[in-house]
Formats: sequence, structure tokens, C-alpha cells
Amino acid sequence: MTDTPQRTRPLRVLAAMSGGVDSAVAAARAAEAGHDVTGVHLALSANPQSFRTGARGCCTIEDSRDARRAADVIGIPFYVWDLADRFREDVVEDFVAEYEAGRTPNPCLRCNEKIKFAALLDKALALGFDAVCTGHYAKIVTLPDGSRELHRASDMAKDQSYVLGVLDEKQLAHALFPLGDTLTTKDEIRAEAERRGLAVAKKPDSHDICFIADGDTQGFLAQRLGKAEGDIVDESGTKIGTHEGAYGFTIGQRKGLRIGHPAADGKPRYVLDISPVDNTVTVGPAAALDVTGLTAVKPRWCGTAPAGPGVYTAQLRAHGGETEVSAELTDGELRVTFTEPVRGVAPGQAIVLYDGTRVVGSATIATTARREAATA
Repeated sequence: MTDTPQRTRPLRVLAAMSGGVDSAVAAARAAEAGHDVTGVHLALSANPQSFRTGARGCCTIEDSRDARRAADVIGIPFYVWDLADRFREDVVEDFVAEYEAGRTPNPCLRCNEKIKFAALLDKALALGFDAVCTGHYAKIVTLPDGSRELHRASDMAKDQSYVLGVLDEKQLAHALFPLGDTLTTKDEIRAEAERRGLAVAKKPDSHDICFIADGDTQGFLAQRLGKAEGDIVDESGTKIGTHEGAYGFTIGQRKGLRIGHPAADGKPRYVLDISPVDNTVTVGPAAALDVTGLTAVKPRWCGTAPAGPGVYTAQLRAHGGETEVSAELTDGELRVTFTEPVRGVAPGQAIVLYDGTRVVGSATIATTARREAATA
């Protein structure tokens, strides 16, 4: 098996350059490998000042300038493409709608699916490019029959395959991840950028949601959805507090509940359920968060869909660990059972299945089953 970026035939590559160090080094490596590389920065907001400032590596005017300077140093053509309307509709509005419905979305995963490997890739292919290159830490492995698989990065500490689990076989066939086979620390990536003369070498990484300028997700949602006072209740349905919008909570949340009196057992309480229908938030003990199984919808497979039941490992959040599961696709829904109960699983999150290091596919969590009686 070979990693796709090692293909000998030079490709016409469109390098998505966010303005951060990873995408700049990825573009530089693609060019150094002999590919015909063109850099592109995605303008994702009609008002870039409304997105994060302070050189965080995504979506701002300063980021587009950083990307342009990096392209100049690498010696590749550079363009800015306006995808603000698509981003607003497919990522921002989806994010708001999911929270309004009581679910917990992952906007970075949705951006990869809808923007970088749908809108961007479609446009790239229409213009005659062979592949889109990004700075994600993941590997594409080419099999002897020419088909491709998505695998975890060589360095698990930097692996980003979770947010790429939405890519299908066609998209993988036109993707390059030059950093995925790098057994180096982030400091070494920065040192490489500095050796290459890239000014972004010391630029901070971007961690927060790019379209929430101050990092205040609850404030952003309140501005979009308005305040709506509702009840906080315990597992018995007894009112123990109020809130200003059920959308401001996530399953498993402990802090910020603003409950006026302690639980009878004196232990912390956590969000167990969010009901947008009656604007109610249910809280209870940590043990009530134990999830034994789930159903997930909208499955997307990184290759052929699995046939019949199977045993896999699963990842439930971008920076979470793996857990063993059994899973089966039934009537278009993924039915998953955990070998050991897990906590903090929320509808709207993505579950990504792995077979060893290979990404099998992903789906969106719709319902959960708990070990103790609690609304799922």
C-alpha cells in the first residue's frame, strides 16, 4: 500500500490555504513533490471582521493576507474564492438549526463535508484540477486495485481523521494530505515552515469556532435565536431552576447550570436531556449519562458500505479517545452498541467508525440508550 501523496505522476493540485502553518507547509510539500500547485484561500464571510481576529488561522482578512504571502514564498499562483453564501447556508445556518433542535453539531466536520470537499472540490474538478490539498493530519492509502482508504495520521497526537470521516470514495480519490505521514511534533512543522521562509511559522493554531468572533457560543445563539426562558428540571420532572434558552446547553454539561440549591446527595448535576419542544433542560447525576448504545442517521462511507454486523472502534468527538463497539447498518440507520458504557454522547454529534487505523465511515447520532432511566 502507498500513501497517495507519493504518486509519481505530477498532478494539478488546488491547495486550500487557510492562512495557518499546516496548510502552508502542506502546499509547500505538494509543490516540492513536483505537482503543479495553485493556492486558494476561501473567503467564508461577507464581513470578515465578524469572524475571529488575532491571527488564529482561519477566515479573517489577515488570514487571507498570510495565505497570499505564503503562496508568494512557495512560488505558486494564488486566488481568493468567495464561498461566503455556501458557508453561511451549509455551516452557520446548519449550526444554529441543530442547536435550536436540541442537538450538538460539529461545524468543522460540516465545513469539510460541504465546503472543502464538496463546493471547493467540485469547482476544482470543473476547472481541470486533479486534487485538493489541505493541511489535515490524516493519510490516504492507495490499494493495489487503485481504490483508496482514509487512515489515521502516523502521529495519533495530531490525527484529524475524525473530521474527515464524512468523505466518500470519490472525494478521497481527489484529496491530498501531505502532512498525514509525518512523525514529527508541531514544533518541527513550525521549524520546517521557518526553514522554508514562511512567516506563518509562529502563528497560533485555531481551536475555536471561526464564525463566533468572541468564542461565546451561547451569546451567539442567543443573538440568533433570542432568549426564551424555560425550566430546568430533575429526573422526576421537578422544577429546580430556569434558563434563558435550552439551545445554550449540551448533553453532559456541568458548569453554568445556575441551579439555586444542591442535589439531595450533594453531588454535581449534569445535563441529561434538552427538549426544544417544551424548552426544558433535564439534569441529573453523572451515572445517568452512561450510554450503552445509539442509533445514527445519514451514514457516509469512506469506501464500500460494510455488509452485516461488525466490531469496530468508534470516536465520538474530535479530540476524544476510541471505544470498542459493535455496529450494523439496518434500514439506512446505523445501530451501535458499546462494549463499555460511555458518557457525554449527544444527538447531533458524529460517530466515526474505525477498523484499526482505517476510517470506515461516519454517521450523525440521532438517539441514545442509557443504562439508567433518563430521556435520551
